[in-house]
Amino acid sequence: MREAFHSDLETIRGNLIEMCTQVETAVRDATTALLDGDLATAERVIAADVHLDELQVDIDEMAVDLLARQSPVATDLRVLVSALRMSSSLERAGDLAEHVALIVRRRHPDPVLPEADRADFERMGELTVAAIHDAAAVIAERDLELAAQVEKRDAEIDDLMQSVYGRLASQGESYSAAQITDLTLLGRFYERMGDHAVSLVRRVGFLVTGSTLDPRSVATDVEVI
Repeated sequence: MREAFHSDLETIRGNLIEMCTQVETAVRDATTALLDGDLATAERVIAADVHLDELQVDIDEMAVDLLARQSPVATDLRVLVSALRMSSSLERAGDLAEHVALIVRRRHPDPVLPEADRADFERMGELTVAAIHDAAAVIAERDLELAAQVEKRDAEIDDLMQSVYGRLASQGESYSAAQITDLTLLGRFYERMGDHAVSLVRRVGFLVTGSTLDPRSVATDVEVI
């Protein structure tokens, strides 16, 4: 009985890692679509989001079933509670990648990014992909040292978002209303995806150490826009 239970826990962990892989692909593709104005890639991101939703449902149903049938305690209970939170964070991160792709679709065939902002968004995309990739490794290996790298990348994403916002504030007259709207939303989308990666690794820290998460931290559980 316990062997079957722990096999189910491993299945949940494997599904969470698969969700990370799919989100990583979604962010990479959404960023490519944003930088290149690639409508076909944007449409692929939009279409793929349903698979993330399905994986979240599978994880949540299995976790709730195990909570009801097995009455887990200690580490096993923390694993299931964390899995429910992490599946939600990953689904939201996937939605944010989809939002990036939807902006590309809405503006096509016009480019979304002014030339002055391309480098910042290219770097935000790279950092977000790396943060989610590392978060998957943290889930797989419970490597809390690697978790610190995810937090560092998130801080860099925040700085880049502020760089974009600063440029909008100081040079607003050189942007159209549509560009200001798009850049404000895009900066927020990447910043939120970084926060979701941090939320994932902090949840792993919780299940490893049992230490209570800081409820005042915006990255403990973050809401989608």
